[in-house]
Amino acid sequence: MAEQAGVSLGTVSNVLNRPDTVSDNTRLRVLTVIERLGYVRQESARQLRAGRSRIIALLVLDMANPFFVEMARGAQQAARAAGLAVMVCNSAADPAEEADYLAMFAEQQVRGVLVTPTDGAGGNLQAIRRRGIPCVFADRAQPSAEACSVSVDDVAGGQLAVRHLLAEGHRRVVYLSGPAHLAQSRDRHAGALTAFAEAGLSHDRLTVIAAARFDVTAGRDAAALLLGLADRPTAVFCANDLLALGVLQALYAAGVRVPEEMAIVGYDDIDFASAAAVPLTSVRQPAQRIGRTAAELLIAETGEAAATHEHQRIVYQPELVVRASSLTTHGRR
Repeated sequence: MAEQAGVSLGTVSNVLNRPDTVSDNTRLRVLTVIERLGYVRQESARQLRAGRSRIIALLVLDMANPFFVEMARGAQQAARAAGLAVMVCNSAADPAEEADYLAMFAEQQVRGVLVTPTDGAGGNLQAIRRRGIPCVFADRAQPSAEACSVSVDDVAGGQLAVRHLLAEGHRRVVYLSGPAHLAQSRDRHAGALTAFAEAGLSHDRLTVIAAARFDVTAGRDAAALLLGLADRPTAVFCANDLLALGVLQALYAAGVRVPEEMAIVGYDDIDFASAAAVPLTSVRQPAQRIGRTAAELLIAETGEAAATHEHQRIVYQPELVVRASSLTTHGRR
């Protein structure tokens, strides 16, 4: 390639890696030869020379959930600004799947990992940390000082949702939880209980139905259980919007009016929430901001100032967005 362009190997290297150091005419001549030869840079060899990868791994719970799509978009924005790329993988909220992906990331020697963990004990992440690969928790708080984390206060979010339902007059509420081993499910439940306690109401008035997954189908299935309760509740707080949309579909099919006979509150405030047949009240969390901030922390931890990097625990506050699905015109029992 250098011979055909009539330049030295060093000049070719400069064109590929430091193009601003090469004159326009020389750069154009080298690029023309590169295009004619169909040359593709060997990124793995470049990584070995540089001593670090340009790939950040992002492991999320469910890429079918628009919340995680937005989080990935935020991470990609930060990565592109730093000249890096993001490899997105889906653990399906399965600890075994998570362990397999983390092992693959270690084999590929990625620059670092952004992860929404599904393994509550943290054993999977300990294994990758021992290999010297930094991890940042995204959409999950990290209580220790071992890693950075970016999350939303899900206890406060659950409290906001149920406090709103109680203010609307509801006294029998169902909490439709996601998988119980996920911290998000537990924290949003804790917030719901806090709202009942601050209102001086018994926790017995909050019924919990656990969904196996955080998706629309699981929401429809759970709605059948909800409708079969002997003392039917007047409101349901769902641990995410996909569950809430599934409940809304099932209630519509059963002829149950929302919100007149059953109020619904979701969580995440995905785009579909406002576009539902009955616009969905939801607890908003800043998905893109979470992904972007987590990626920026990881880039800082793996960059030139890594030696002075200090782990941060960033917690954003959620916001309740009230729409038609939870607004009533009269009190409830």
